[in-house]
Amino acid sequence: MQSFIGTGVALVTPFKKDFSVDTEALVRIVNHVIEGGVEYLVVLGTTGEPATLTEDEKELVIDTIAKANNGRLPLVLGVGGNDTAAVVNELKTRDFSRFSAILSVSPYYNKPTQEGIYRHFSAVAQASPLPVILYNVPARTGSNVLPSTILRLANEYNNIIAVKEAAGDIVQAMKIIQHKPKDFLVISGDDMIALPMVLAGGAGVISVIGEGFPKEFSEMIRLGLQRKTDEAYAVHYKIADSIDMIFEQGNPGGIKQIHKAMGLSEHTVRLPLVEVNEELAVRIDSFVKSLGY
Repeated sequence: MQSFIGTGVALVTPFKKDFSVDTEALVRIVNHVIEGGVEYLVVLGTTGEPATLTEDEKELVIDTIAKANNGRLPLVLGVGGNDTAAVVNELKTRDFSRFSAILSVSPYYNKPTQEGIYRHFSAVAQASPLPVILYNVPARTGSNVLPSTILRLANEYNNIIAVKEAAGDIVQAMKIIQHKPKDFLVISGDDMIALPMVLAGGAGVISVIGEGFPKEFSEMIRLGLQRKTDEAYAVHYKIADSIDMIFEQGNPGGIKQIHKAMGLSEHTVRLPLVEVNEELAVRIDSFVKSLGY
């Protein structure tokens, strides 16, 4: 579990202008974040646009990242969905030899009750050959995994080791931190409140902006974990405006614009997502330049 203290980044899937997967750009991005000092990489999370990737493309993305990483950092694979049986089947049949954990989102669209969420993740925990990081993101799933449900799962299943908490609610996060088992990790899924969560007892973040500015963001989280509050907040306020900008017109359009400004990749996304508009692109490009990139 020590592997997941600090900054993880949710990797994008870069596309060429013809919408095909750009493996060369993906290698550049992997090297960019590793050289920036992050602690682990998350593959095929929401930011990677897995909903619009074919199965062959998903395998291409996994292979490209694993080869580029070359064992340097732990890898976490996104394995989730709103059909429990399908998720369980993937957990029983996929090759996880290159991964250290899975990140599994709460079922979306169905809007299950807390009991349904509990039973879903119970099935995931029983089927998973790897440690499980729960993922609570109500803005995308339509339902909030309450602290009581997260704590119930954390206490009952030893292989549920963490939660990526992205409700955007610091009070909810603090309730989990207050009552969690000793070794259970509470990881921020919201870049803007990642530092306050760390200072409240959280373990770090799975970040989007950290994929653009890995050096700055991962250093901020390390300073927070070291309780160097003033120094950490100085970094936070230096990059805070960029966090607002990259989510202003949806993820991953904003972070892909940062990558384009840095010369790492195109800013192409697949429908129904669209690129950020020209006005926001100009602001993002200006911010990137202001940091010296």
